[in-house]
Amino acid sequence: MNKELPSNDSIIAGCKQVLDSNHNGSYTIPAGGLYPHQWLWDSCFISIGLAEYDIKRAQKELRSLLRGQWSNGMLPNIIFADSDSHKTDKNIWQSWRNAYAPDHVSTSGITQPPLLAEAVIRIGAKLKSVDRRSWYQDMYPALLAYHEWMYRERDPHNEGLVLLIHPWESGLDNSPPWIDQLHLHSKPLWISVIEKLNLDKLAVFFRRDTKHVPPGQRVNNIDALLYFNIIQRLKRKNWDIERILERSHFTFQDLTFNCILIRANQHLREIAKTIGRKIPEDLDERIKKSEEALDNLWDGFYKQYFSRTFITHKLVKEPSISALMPLYSGAIDKSRAEELVKMLNSTSHFSTKYPVPSVPVNSSWYNELGYWQGPTWINTNWLIADGLKRYGFNGEAERIIKSSVELIAEHGPHEYFSAKSGSPAGARNFSWSASLTIEMLLNGLINKED
Repeated sequence: MNKELPSNDSIIAGCKQVLDSNHNGSYTIPAGGLYPHQWLWDSCFISIGLAEYDIKRAQKELRSLLRGQWSNGMLPNIIFADSDSHKTDKNIWQSWRNAYAPDHVSTSGITQPPLLAEAVIRIGAKLKSVDRRSWYQDMYPALLAYHEWMYRERDPHNEGLVLLIHPWESGLDNSPPWIDQLHLHSKPLWISVIEKLNLDKLAVFFRRDTKHVPPGQRVNNIDALLYFNIIQRLKRKNWDIERILERSHFTFQDLTFNCILIRANQHLREIAKTIGRKIPEDLDERIKKSEEALDNLWDGFYKQYFSRTFITHKLVKEPSISALMPLYSGAIDKSRAEELVKMLNSTSHFSTKYPVPSVPVNSSWYNELGYWQGPTWINTNWLIADGLKRYGFNGEAERIIKSSVELIAEHGPHEYFSAKSGSPAGARNFSWSASLTIEMLLNGLINKED
């Protein structure tokens, strides 16, 4: 970037203003208009930045997630805003069909990457020891219940890898592995007919996202219809995992989700130890198995990790940023980490002017501004940089962090950016982009002014 960038203080002030504008009482929405509700991993990322300057608000952000927790331990990916204007969203999901859903709020029927433990730990690090223990004691029961739910309901064969039932649970909604499997196993006849007759443009009338963001920067209409179709099928089964798994070919052991879970398990152990609690023996055994099971997602020929299908255990060898997420897990050995860093540093894979692209640039899937199919995202950059630092790849981590901060300094906290040109895309004034930028700057991870 050639022009003079704002000072660190100015960047932080602008990011705080975004978080204040998106504040909605007890929680922070991801962005105005496009995202009017509370999302699980958004709030976790948001709380991490808030903890740098407003610890009470950060704690409130996470506690507000717990109001949507189901009695079986599940944390939903969306808690819907309590407003008559959002009745349509609530009716699409109908979480009340499941007996475990909360009575006082409406939620989705699926989850999202389990970043809660990371957020709890990050807030705890900002507290004095006595307050930290109190905070952990407050959050531990819900956190434990969530981890127990993931293994009980989403790892039915005790393999150490949890399964997902909808692309939205991955957080990387339309990344190539998911779209590949979606088209193979989950395209009903009525959608095939719409696609053949080129009637998919009619879906635009039912989509909120393309009213706020150019269609080329979002999921295409056919894939949006496929996502909606999965919701309808899951809803008919009342969000009951036993019924869902009776006849379901579209279940996925997602690499990113499982890497985040492995790291979350490490944090759960630390939280339990701090407050003198012992993780239940059954869960502790499954946690150990998860770290070992990650090896089953490694492909020796390609020298990288992939997601796999739950039914066949076939690796889905479609490229995406997920390949780098085992760095964040902390569960792989240094030699495997070095192989991933080679990909990160390769100009034919992930080494772009503004890393890290959500799909490697040599992939046929690569789309410079396509939603999760090319742009760089601040949240995945933050996760990868965190993993790199813990493996000692400080130079690579700093390059990612510096690039991320420069993007925000130049354009403001957008949802995502071109990894090649830095052009902003997606929603404006995006909360997790603002929050994580604050965290990166205030923790001294980069001195932009040097």
